[in-house]
Amino acid sequence: MNGPALDTTIRAAKPHDVAAITVLLAGALDRDPVIEWLLPDPAERVIVLHRLLAVDIDHAVETGDVDVALNLSAVAVWRRHDLNGGSRPIGRHHLTTFAGSAAPRLAALNSAIDSYRSPAPHHWLSWLAVHPSFRGRGLGSELLRRHHQIVDDTGWPVYTVVTTEAARDLLRRQGYHAALPLSLPSGPKLWPLVRNARPVRPRTASPPHS
Repeated sequence: MNGPALDTTIRAAKPHDVAAITVLLAGALDRDPVIEWLLPDPAERVIVLHRLLAVDIDHAVETGDVDVALNLSAVAVWRRHDLNGGSRPIGRHHLTTFAGSAAPRLAALNSAIDSYRSPAPHHWLSWLAVHPSFRGRGLGSELLRRHHQIVDDTGWPVYTVVTTEAARDLLRRQGYHAALPLSLPSGPKLWPLVRNARPVRPRTASPPHS
């Protein structure tokens, strides 16, 4: 039996895509070890995860770089951090309002991630997810390559923290280098990675007009 048709066209996400992206990410994260640690109760996990993701993705679409497959089967969420960068999209208000009983653990998770975050200008890979029906077809790698071309024009590195060894290994194949894992209080490990900055290629000068 043939799988779903694959459309590898990548586009920038729009505000009306936030709901679909939230559902895609929530489905991908439901059995994630860090999310299970963060929200042990399955019923609470569904509600809180959707709330937190909706806020985060809405902010990312507005201020960051969010790329999706044309059929919304895959997404990559990026943020640019420079010396004039803004505040975190999910602050104390959202921790209290949306995270409920998970607020203390979410604060610990953010603290662990922030301990690896560089103060120097960089791009940050927040989320990368592919719908199960489309996995193994290179969509995740294509999303990464698309943004890497943008990053390489700036000469900035890319940082990220992932929650599984499979995600770590995928990024290592794309040129990322893994640092020592981070530990959560009585929880699973986090895997920090960096893709080092590439030298900015000089632009070829246009020939003079005759």
